[in-house]
Amino acid sequence: MTREEKHRFIEERRKHVREVLAKHGNDILESHKFHKTKHFIQHGDMSVYDHSLSVAERAIRINRFIHAKCNERDLVRGALLHDYFLYDWHKDGKDKGNVHPKLHGFFHPSTALKNASRDFVLSEREKDIIKKHMWPLTVIPPMCREAWIVTMADKYCSAMETFGLHKAKIRARHIDLPTQDIERL
Repeated sequence: MTREEKHRFIEERRKHVREVLAKHGNDILESHKFHKTKHFIQHGDMSVYDHSLSVAERAIRINRFIHAKCNERDLVRGALLHDYFLYDWHKDGKDKGNVHPKLHGFFHPSTALKNASRDFVLSEREKDIIKKHMWPLTVIPPMCREAWIVTMADKYCSAMETFGLHKAKIRARHIDLPTQDIERL
């Protein structure tokens, strides 16, 4: 495969992922309340909004790669709303909604589910994704494939963001590097 063919293939895959996001998550992505997540930092310097988009994109890619045959609508919507807790967890209890500041990892899935249920109509799978995406911190494991995939996507994206590795990948897309160098990133 030539460099141009590989670039076209990657761009087509990205375009398809964006189409799937728009098809199943448009009402969420256009929601004023969801846009509030742009103002909260998740990991490193990544906003909750950008993190949620990254998790949704990664979940779509994992689903396709392993041929899990997930319900894409539930997968996308659950991934977009998995961290819909609407507070800054870094403020150590000074932000409304952060009930257990030292235990954010344990308690934010319930808060996200409460907020998402209030603002959107959710399926049972979407609820399972949101409530259990922090497994094993949430003692009861996910009960559907979609929730397992979002859990994996979230762990991957969180690690990349925490260690700043997502920046290297983003920069590599904008620099003219040989294809094999981009794949290593």
